[in-house]
Amino acid sequence: MNPTLLYIEDRLRGYIPEDERRETAMWLICETTGLLRGEILCKDTKNIPNLEILIERVCSGEPLQYIFGKAYWGAMTLKVTPDTLIPRPETWELVEAVKSRFAADCKLRILDIGTGSGCIAIALKKALPECPIEACDISNAALKIAADNAIQNNTDIRFFRCDILSEDINDYDIIVSNPPYVMEHEKTDMQTRVLQFEPHSALFVPDSDPLIFYRTIAQKKKARHLFFEINEQMGGSMKQMLQNLGYKEIELGKDIYGKDRIITAELS
Repeated sequence: MNPTLLYIEDRLRGYIPEDERRETAMWLICETTGLLRGEILCKDTKNIPNLEILIERVCSGEPLQYIFGKAYWGAMTLKVTPDTLIPRPETWELVEAVKSRFAADCKLRILDIGTGSGCIAIALKKALPECPIEACDISNAALKIAADNAIQNNTDIRFFRCDILSEDINDYDIIVSNPPYVMEHEKTDMQTRVLQFEPHSALFVPDSDPLIFYRTIAQKKKARHLFFEINEQMGGSMKQMLQNLGYKEIELGKDIYGKDRIITAELS
């Protein structure tokens, strides 16, 4: 076994959960040496530049994605910074929900609201290349990252700034959104690396109005089809809200962890 791998794992003890230590150590070595995982297991990797600094950063809770400035999501490599959320595996279910509903040659207009790193919009453009796709965010810094990611992944997407809570939007066929949905009281259950390093404006909503983004988007009635990623606790409330606003064919889907995570709806 690679002594450096074992050393890093030991140094991470007490800071990284046991079931994540090997993966974290592997990723750190892969990114700093360019070796494949199989090569790491059978080779020693001495003299990694700045190894102790990197380990200290990981132990402080800083996500590896921010340390190395990139995230692997689906089959894509995406640039990420503290201005953008790190794409989660469960968000891929939102992409799959859209892909499963529409044929690859469809030409429906799609808007991704709160695009962040651009991950959803880019994945949809790859899956539905004939669809004109636009994406918006309130953060100019995030939009710059998203535009860079679109270029890196050879996708043509129009990005624009929009505060969806106070500004109007054009009409589209499909609106997709993974807006802030973590309630303020849920902060106590979140990992330090999320609370200290990821953008709170992309995560949290007030306890007094946890559906504010969904309701605002749905009330605009700017698209026939809605696809949302939601807080697992809000499935029932989301269905009721959409029904009250006149939406039909409302479906609640589970994520890879078995939690209510995706809701879809149509205007009649």
